[in-house]
Order: sequence, then structure tokens, then C-alpha cells
Amino acid sequence: MNLLVTVLMPAALSVMMFSLGLGLTTRDFGHVARHPKAFAIGVLAQFALLPAIAFLIGRLFSLSPEMALGLMILSLCPGGPTSNLMTRFAHGDVALSISINGVSSIAALFTMPLLVTYFVGHFLGAEAPPISLGSLGLSMLFLTTMPVAAGMTVRRFAPGLSGVLDGPMRKLSSILLVILVAGALTTNWSLFMQSLPTLGPSVILLGCTLVAAGLGLARLAALSTPQATAISIDTGIQNAALGIAIGTLIAGPDAGVPAYAVPSGVYGVTMYLLVIPFTFWRRRTAERHYSAATSPAA
Repeated sequence: MNLLVTVLMPAALSVMMFSLGLGLTTRDFGHVARHPKAFAIGVLAQFALLPAIAFLIGRLFSLSPEMALGLMILSLCPGGPTSNLMTRFAHGDVALSISINGVSSIAALFTMPLLVTYFVGHFLGAEAPPISLGSLGLSMLFLTTMPVAAGMTVRRFAPGLSGVLDGPMRKLSSILLVILVAGALTTNWSLFMQSLPTLGPSVILLGCTLVAAGLGLARLAALSTPQATAISIDTGIQNAALGIAIGTLIAGPDAGVPAYAVPSGVYGVTMYLLVIPFTFWRRRTAERHYSAATSPAA
């Protein structure tokens, strides 16, 4: 238990964020200026639409305070590093996906400590553990922002090394995510099974709604098909590892993996089961559009 909380969790999250940084350059942030509308829609989906949907689903399924809090913590996390790969496979706008992920990951350093502190008090009330904003923000700095910056530094000054590390780091990130999710669920197995009748459907509905809402919002804004694909995938894929880590930081190292880390653990599995079929559909749609556009007129 202590090994999971004190060693594996921070190591796994740092590796994932370093891997994200390896795929980032300062030019990627220029995409924000070149396509401000698409970027604004993506950020709106990430920071406003997503938490609102999570809050409503928690109320709809009458989740326990701990599970509802866990769902909100998950919704406040930035997109997961694998969303860039899925966007590429689906023929989406990879540059947009990278810029949204990069900016949201950095912005989370400031938004998450404030919002998490508020929702902990809202859901747990008098039973809420004491939270230090400074300590939580500092932990996020070391666990997320600094590894991203380190990855970007390697990409900038040692591009050859970055190219060598990129593939293995992505694979290692996936393995560590599986281990972290398994650890979060097994340490709370009885609670997980007890909550499954309501938590399972709520998490599945959350994933489906997020992907559909991201796609719908992008279409409403008349964005291109690749941009809509990127935004919908980025909205559906969340950094579940960060959700588990934040839940653990709130509870403290002596408390192990708390109940409000369970929703992130469950979503870390279900989001791929939901988003992978979506990426195949978007890839097929993009290929049909390309074939129709390039085929000679009869």
C-alpha cells in the first residue's frame, strides 16, 4: 500500500507527463494563435463542459459523497497523454490535440488546487480532510508541470534522444497506467464492488456523454472534421493517473488510496473501451471523405 502511494503513483504520473512533454514543442503552442476558435472550443469543453456533465451525472445516480467527489476530481484533470495518439489514428487535428493537452496540463497547476479544495468541502463537509493549497499546488508542480517541461527540454536540445525515448516512454506510460489503475481498484475492492451498480453506469454514461458533447460542441461551432475529432477525443480521454494521484494527495500518504480515487481508476479502463471504437469510426469517416474528394468525377 505505502509502496503504491509513495513510489509507484508519483513515478507513474511523472513518466506519463514526461512522455507528454517529449511530444511538445513551443511551435505547438503557436497553433493557439493560428486557430483560436478551435482552441477556445476545446478549452471550453475541457474546463467547463466536462465538470458540469460530471456534476450532473453524480447527482443523477445519487452517488455517495466520496464517489461524487472522485468523479469531479477526474473531470478537473487535463486530457490524457494517449489522446494525441488516438487523434492521429482517427485522422484528427493532431496539432490542435497537442496544444489543448499542453495548455490544459499547465493550466491545471493553477485550476485544480482551487477547484479540488472547493469540491472536497462541498461533498465531504465536516468530514473533509484538511487541505493545504500551497502543498497541493507544489505537489502538482513536481508531478505534472516539471516533467512536461523536462520532456520539452529534451525535445528542444536533444531531438535525437527525444526520438529514441518517445516510443518506449509511451509504452511504459501505458503499462504504468494499468498498474496504477489496478492498484487503486484492488486496494478498494470491497468498496468498488459495493459501488459498482451505480458507479459503473455513471462512469460509462460520463464517457459516452463527454465524447458526444465534445463532438456536438465542435460541430455547433462549425469546426472542420479533423478539429471536431480532436476535441471529442480530448474531451473523452482524461488523465486518470492524475485523478488517482490527486485523490491520494488529499487523503495523505498514511491513508493509502482513498475511495475518491476509485472513479478515476474505473474511468482509466472504461474510457478506452468507449473511445477506441469512436476513433475507428472517425478514421473510417475521414477515409471515406478523402476518397470521395479525390475520386475522379464520373
